[in-house]
Amino acid sequence: MLTNHYKSILVTGGTGYIGSHTCAALLEKGYRTVIYDNLSNSYAEVLLSLRKITGRTPDFVEGSLLNRALLEATLAEYQCDAVIHFAGLKSIGASIEMPLDYYENNVMGTLSLLQAMDTIGLNTLVFSSSATVYGIPQSLPLGEAHPLSAVNPYGRTKIIIEDMLRDLFRSSPTWKIAILRYFNPVGAHESGAMGEAPRDTPNNLMPYISEVAAGRLKALRIWGNDYPTPDGTGVRDYIHVVDLAKGHLAALHHLSAPTCSEINLGTGRGTSVLELVRSFERASGRTIPIEFGPRREGDVASCYADPSLAKTLLGWRAERDINAMCRDTWHWQTRRPWKFNGQPADAAISLIAHRCNLPARHQRSQPPLGPFL
Repeated sequence: MLTNHYKSILVTGGTGYIGSHTCAALLEKGYRTVIYDNLSNSYAEVLLSLRKITGRTPDFVEGSLLNRALLEATLAEYQCDAVIHFAGLKSIGASIEMPLDYYENNVMGTLSLLQAMDTIGLNTLVFSSSATVYGIPQSLPLGEAHPLSAVNPYGRTKIIIEDMLRDLFRSSPTWKIAILRYFNPVGAHESGAMGEAPRDTPNNLMPYISEVAAGRLKALRIWGNDYPTPDGTGVRDYIHVVDLAKGHLAALHHLSAPTCSEINLGTGRGTSVLELVRSFERASGRTIPIEFGPRREGDVASCYADPSLAKTLLGWRAERDINAMCRDTWHWQTRRPWKFNGQPADAAISLIAHRCNLPARHQRSQPPLGPFL
């Protein structure tokens, strides 16, 4: 059942990790869900998983955020009345190596989306930001009033986009914007039908751990064991992706009046890399071989949220603990329903009940710009 007056939601990056779990939550609540994605770091088979989980099939448009004409046509065709924006490059390391790609895809792509929304008179947006906007923490836990900074280009793109949204709201205060700063999403859908599945070698910690546990990778490389933390490894605020998805629906429900709100989504609890590894070993019954390496540029020692505003403003809080995150990840790892061959599955797209009739709907941006969240 719909929880507010919004009916048709465009989800950019909706076949990606966080996007797909949010789409599942939207479909389960009865929203018409329109996915806009270029499949550069995700798989069309996710559409089949969504149907298996929810009994409903999302609409799907394959396209680049830089294709403003296609964005406008999609928003108009499906009469979208809100947007949840996930699409963007997300690797900290890659952002240091290829900063121009990140500024083009993340910043210019978001500008293109906002211009398309403005053209058709759509002004409701939930934006996927990140705790990286806080830079090196000056105090913990991190509250929304903490000064913004960034130690890598990825974080800077998020700050630029946040600034763009705040400027937009000041100039046009009819906009309804929720900026969600979340911490470290992990876990998978409890059904085992959907989880994190990057096309390339995983950049994030949890899928890397699960690949090692499954024997597909030799050992887990931990970057730095000399941080000023209890066991020397980095401490992060890990949040279950299903809790995070529910946070996006809570934010959407919150947008009933003009606003531009910045809101942390986290558990408020810090877990070290070694603690996460030991929990995963218990969940999987496997030993995780470890190799320690030097600290990575741009990493911080500890980062965890003050999530109290989300509880006050959205009525949301994280419910699942680190053991559930590891258990659900391992369930996904051992039961994931398709083999990954580096190519999108046309068969999955062909099974969608409602297909877009827009020009060039299956044309990819050339070249693909990189991973979506």
